[in-house]
Amino acid sequence: MRAVSIETGVSKHAEGSCLIRIGDTQVLCTASLEERVPPFLKGAGQGWVTAEYGMLPRSTSSRMRREAQAGKQGGRTIEIQRLIGRSLRAGVDRQALGERQITVDCDVIQADGGTRCAAITGGWVALRMAVNRLMKAGDIKMDPLVSPVAAVSCGIYAGQPLLDLDYAEDSEAGVDGNFILRGDGQIIEVQMSAEGATFSRAQMGTLMDLAEKGVGELVAAQQAALA
Repeated sequence: MRAVSIETGVSKHAEGSCLIRIGDTQVLCTASLEERVPPFLKGAGQGWVTAEYGMLPRSTSSRMRREAQAGKQGGRTIEIQRLIGRSLRAGVDRQALGERQITVDCDVIQADGGTRCAAITGGWVALRMAVNRLMKAGDIKMDPLVSPVAAVSCGIYAGQPLLDLDYAEDSEAGVDGNFILRGDGQIIEVQMSAEGATFSRAQMGTLMDLAEKGVGELVAAQQAALA
């Protein structure tokens, strides 16, 4: 893993917030509580966790246009925020959450590979803080978070398996993937693809082993930040 730091309580107004740094990638994550649920869940006795994701114009080496200026979100943005939302929900008992929604906003301040993984890892910290606030106020009696959720990228670069690729490694990797796991070892999602190369089942197993190691380190960083 590259150097990992998670600074909590960085937003005055959000119910939960953190700034996560993984190498040179930096993502601001905030969690906002609302005492309502989407219409399709009304009266179901379940809560909802969703996410939004965006990159600031100079989070990359050249300025990108704001999506709001373009009038619509790009396909990559939509895909990533759906990934963040379903990843975080995999660690939530939505019945215990009750009929309320928590929205996790992930804004990339600086990108150097692994932004979606950093957003998921930091997003869970912000979510944990928001839930802690609910529990402290007595609004919920049982902890709805069943396990931490974290994510890391792995790939094969110059023929070698690597953990936590930066942008230069990721852009040249023959195989790369994102691994989202819970702290109890359960797998939420694996996104793997080959680019100009293929990979064997044995290599996939090696990358899975690396991902488990990396997620273990990230969960330890989450717990330390929340202590």
